[in-house]
Amino acid sequence: GTTLTGSSGSGVIMSPDGYIVTNHHVVEHSRDIKVTLADKREYKAYLVGSDPSTDIALLKIQEYDLPFMLFGNSDSVRVGEWVLAVGNPFNLESTVTAGIVSAKGRNINILGSVTSIESFIQTDAAVNPGNSGGALVNTAGELVGINTAIITESGSYEGYSFAVPSNLVQKVIRDLREYGDVQRAFLGVNIEDLNSEMAREMGLPNADGVRVTRINSNSAAEDAGLQAGDIILGLNNAPVRRSPELQEYIGRYRPGDKITVDYWRNGRRNSTSVLLKDKNNITGVSTRAQGDELEKELGISFRELTGEEQRRMRIKVAMITSVRRGSPVYETNMQPGFIVTSVNGNRIATMAETIESIRNAYNHVILDGYYEGEPDLYSYRFKKRK
Repeated sequence: GTTLTGSSGSGVIMSPDGYIVTNHHVVEHSRDIKVTLADKREYKAYLVGSDPSTDIALLKIQEYDLPFMLFGNSDSVRVGEWVLAVGNPFNLESTVTAGIVSAKGRNINILGSVTSIESFIQTDAAVNPGNSGGALVNTAGELVGINTAIITESGSYEGYSFAVPSNLVQKVIRDLREYGDVQRAFLGVNIEDLNSEMAREMGLPNADGVRVTRINSNSAAEDAGLQAGDIILGLNNAPVRRSPELQEYIGRYRPGDKITVDYWRNGRRNSTSVLLKDKNNITGVSTRAQGDELEKELGISFRELTGEEQRRMRIKVAMITSVRRGSPVYETNMQPGFIVTSVNGNRIATMAETIESIRNAYNHVILDGYYEGEPDLYSYRFKKRK
């Protein structure tokens, strides 16, 4: 359990090296994010990245050997199954409530954007303000969702709460870690839920499926030969019954991934392979400036600052994202989150320049820079081992 103070919320530790997942709306307007662990330790956290379309954000604190949660498979969660919600409601310390899964694939239109993915797990575990970003856990102790919303007239819990499924959370935080941004894949279709009348007319046994109402030009769906009027029945052999399910499932992939779509047309079931694209109909993942070239040799990885960080810090350089134990740099006590401004006394402007300068350094490397929010400048010196 993790408390985030300011606009207060909860978070879940995802890895022993201090990655924490929470809700986008919990950290949206924060300048400084403070994290308090269940054992009262306090840390300053930096925002690795945030995704309003799924309401998920990823934070990082500088610590090792933290207890962390294992992901469960949210697809195998069943309606009627017992779950626990963990969080810090009303600024109370870690609180656990129990309930059952009441429904899956719920869309409650709270994220408010056309590209939002809402396919919530609905439970009747009591969740209140401050629980946002906390864990929804199955009886095996695995994370199956991140608690996000309550439907309420009074501002407090009134019977139902909603969580982002863990399989989607996992994909979003992997993207935020690697790219600082979410790599969203799109089919390029407009869709509606099937009703029993449509199903009868089309000769389908039941109303499970999603009807394609429009195909966007140059989209992945158009390339694959899908047409308006097709009924999507499944993706990669998993049945798709409702629109939110379809959106969540596509939301787990990146542009450039291939999936199989099962669909109904002219009274029979067909199948086609689809190469997913991004919102601009490009198949490649937005190129990651390779920040891991120095990982093998020196034990450090970089990433470029996100647009938001560049605006906030008025600087365009690179940030250290990981320092491997026992590596030459580890001995300097450098921490992830260090922002490099000069290499061997030469100011640098981009991540590519940082990597190039370290590569070209003869043997000794001095990295100058700072940690966001700290007034001191730091200088780390290490040897490239030959």
